[in-house]
Amino acid sequence: MNISFIGAGNVASSLGKMFVQAGHHVKYGIPTPNGEQLSVSEACDFGDIVCFAIPYSVMNEVLTANKKSLKDKIVVDITNVIHLEDWSPIPLGEDSSGEQTSRLLPESKVVKAFNTIFADVMKDEKRVINGQKLTAFIASDDLEASWTIKKLADSIGFEGLIVGGIKNARYLEAIAHLNIAILSAGGTTDAGFAYLQRK
Repeated sequence: MNISFIGAGNVASSLGKMFVQAGHHVKYGIPTPNGEQLSVSEACDFGDIVCFAIPYSVMNEVLTANKKSLKDKIVVDITNVIHLEDWSPIPLGEDSSGEQTSRLLPESKVVKAFNTIFADVMKDEKRVINGQKLTAFIASDDLEASWTIKKLADSIGFEGLIVGGIKNARYLEAIAHLNIAILSAGGTTDAGFAYLQRK
């Protein structure tokens, strides 16, 4: 599968390496590409799945500019709604980045996923903590797209968990804020959430 990332920071590069190890073709799109990197528009064209790991503040502009290229594709919103200088949350009230992405791209299959996982644990040796796989929470109004991303998350060693529609992206973003709050209170980025349920 062709997977592109818009952005090439820690999350994009770490998650992208895991996808490559699972046998996928990965490209990165940035505004000023170097080497094998693509432009943002080229990366949107390349991917069957297009993952956005860029600051929330530029999402609206980038999504709007590439709306046609993203039609009918799975678009994964990995962003968190934070101030970059201190990682503090930007209040959105009864809304979320995932829901905004879905409204901006009504002809795409928008999925919120991977935003609750620190880049530090997006590595082979760190996906399991105390015997438990870290959970990759997945929210989307498109069930088929949700299952595609769940299978992708499972294939790289996480435990994909579909949590319902894109409205639940606001709860995934709240989990990310909690993760950051724990870090700010003395935690580390070598940490994450595992959702356990008795079957």
